[in-house]
Amino acid sequence: MKKLSAYNISKSYGNKEIIRDISLEIYEGELVCLLGVSGVGKTTLFNVLSGLLVPDQGKVLLNGLDITGEAGHISYMLQKDLLLPYKTVLDNVSLPLIIRGENKKKARIEASDHFKTFGIDGTQKKYPYQLSGGMRQRAALLRTYLFSHDVALLDEPFSALDTITKSAMHSWYLKVMEKIKLSTLFITHDIDEAILLSDRIYIMTGKPGQITSEIKLEHQKPRKEEFLLSEEFINYKRQILNILHEN
Repeated sequence: MKKLSAYNISKSYGNKEIIRDISLEIYEGELVCLLGVSGVGKTTLFNVLSGLLVPDQGKVLLNGLDITGEAGHISYMLQKDLLLPYKTVLDNVSLPLIIRGENKKKARIEASDHFKTFGIDGTQKKYPYQLSGGMRQRAALLRTYLFSHDVALLDEPFSALDTITKSAMHSWYLKVMEKIKLSTLFITHDIDEAILLSDRIYIMTGKPGQITSEIKLEHQKPRKEEFLLSEEFINYKRQILNILHEN
C-alpha cells in the first residue's frame, strides 16, 4: 500500500532554485533512504514533504490525500533529539499528544504504553541529561512516532552516535519499525548506513538537486554486520559511488 507520494516537487529561495522536479513514493512498512552530498537540497525536500514549506510546483499525497503545504500530518525528526531539558522523558514524549488536544493525564498514559516497545521503559521520570545518547534518540523517535503513526521523516537520526551505539540503534529501529508498521524516509550521508538499512535508496545530485537514481536492495533484512563485508554490499557501494561521481 502506498503511504507517501510526491510528484514533480520544485522549490526556490528567491532566484535560487534548490530542488527541481522531484518525485518519490514510500510504501507501507518500507525504509527508504535519501542519499546525497551536503547542500543538494535534501532538507528542503523534507520541509516540503512535512508541510513546513509550500513547493513552487508539485504536490504531496499521504494515503492518497493531498497534504501539500499542510503541516501536522507527517512526523519529522531532525538530527538533534531536541528533548526539552526541564521536562521529564515522559512529558517530552507526550508533547505531540498534548499539542493535538489530549489532556496531560491521558497523554502520559498513552505515551507510557509505548515505552517498553521503544526500549526505554523505566525512564519515564528521568530527565534527558540522565540518558545516554542512544536512549535519548529512542525517546525522540517515540515522540516522533506519536506525532503520526503513518510515516516518519528522519533527518540523519543516527549521525551523532558513536559507531557501536549506532550499530545497536540500526538493529533496534528495524525491529521497532516492523512491529509498529511504520514507514520511514530518512536522510543520510553514510553510504554504508543506507545500504544496511534501506529497502530502496533515492540518490539526489546536482544543483538544483534532483533524484537521478533509484536503487532497490534485494538482500533480505535485517542485514547483519557481516553483510558489510559481502560481495553484494561492495557491488551496491560501487554502484552508488559511480552515480555520485558521475554527477
